[in-house]
Amino acid sequence: MHSVYSVQMRKIDRPSLSREVAARVRREIVEGGFEEGSRINEVALAEELQVSRTPLREALSALTAEGFLENIPRRGFFVLPLSTKEFLDLYAMRAILDPAALESAGLPSPEQIEKLEALNEEIKAAVGDADRVIELDDRWHLELVGHGPNDVLINLICQFIRRTRRYEQRYLREAENVAVATGEHERIIERLRADDLEGACAALRANMQSGLKPILAWLQQREKES
Repeated sequence: MHSVYSVQMRKIDRPSLSREVAARVRREIVEGGFEEGSRINEVALAEELQVSRTPLREALSALTAEGFLENIPRRGFFVLPLSTKEFLDLYAMRAILDPAALESAGLPSPEQIEKLEALNEEIKAAVGDADRVIELDDRWHLELVGHGPNDVLINLICQFIRRTRRYEQRYLREAENVAVATGEHERIIERLRADDLEGACAALRANMQSGLKPILAWLQQREKES
């Protein structure tokens, strides 16, 4: 049964835009501030953020389109639960989109490769801080493909990153297990330094697929216990 659930947030100090409200609510969903299946208390949330209902509803509608919420007529917006099917679908798309973006972007400059190496070292140093590792890993992947010409493709990847982060952070919080892919990143960088774009794309695809098994096992166990 769906329950009414609200969360305390700091008010927005400047005139609200729907995308800023969406960012706030999205972050709370990703970080577990809103329980799965819970109803968004629009009146309480608008009051807490000190925004009108119009930008709030625009933000909630945007999050519905992104797959974070479900809008049930005459009942309101509900937080979608984590699911094995969505997780598999999301990771399958990342394994397609990221290599396609790298292929479209072409080989990065020497300066970009140095940034990738520096970020990878930061990831190594952050082991033990799950949220920091995930944040840096996402930055690494965007740095890898962000110089590409296809803005629509990059925006799609950003959307999928937001959605996969919800699974990764909850998994790391509950399973207390941090998987660090720095070795796979190094193989991608090695291929880039060798001007082997095809090999780098293949290594990136493997990187996208490697983190699937432990999270999938955790999700399947959660579903059995629910």
